[in-house]
Amino acid sequence: MTPTILAFAGSTRTGSFNRQALAHAVAGAREAGAEVTLIDLRDYTLPLYNGDLEESHGLPEAAVRLKALFKAHQGLLLACPEYNSSITPLLKNTLDWVSRAHDGESGLVPYEGKLAALVAASAGNLGGLRGLRHVREILTTLQVLVIPKQMGLARADKELADLASPRLKGLADTGQALAEAIRRWG
Repeated sequence: MTPTILAFAGSTRTGSFNRQALAHAVAGAREAGAEVTLIDLRDYTLPLYNGDLEESHGLPEAAVRLKALFKAHQGLLLACPEYNSSITPLLKNTLDWVSRAHDGESGLVPYEGKLAALVAASAGNLGGLRGLRHVREILTTLQVLVIPKQMGLARADKELADLASPRLKGLADTGQALAEAIRRWG
């Protein structure tokens, strides 16, 4: 079985460390034989979640497209920037819209039975690890099994500039671990 993985970063900033880190994790998953769909959340513009907006206009078209992508893949590979020791508003809003019920289907359907792996990158000394705890908690609530292997790349401004850095292998290893976990349990 070929594992299928949806990968994206919770940042749309040009030059984002997390988008760069994700590229290494995606490479690791692909080297392990996974089929990875890498998306950019800039292509899925969503309004800030608001129940009144949902009630009056339904799900935005971008949320419907994202739900279909989530459902079509066995795993999620997420690069999660840390804002003030937590999850970015972009990532939280994306997960919230995808979790909404649609066409008589529970909002959990896009998440149930999925496996996920998390990476983060930061110029700081903790590499975004504080935010990963929050992302793990949210995904667990949505019925996603987040694998124990994760990677926070500290001093990412220096590490990502050095393609020979042995720390970059940790990102690839995380992508590989997700592919192997899907093959085992998916």
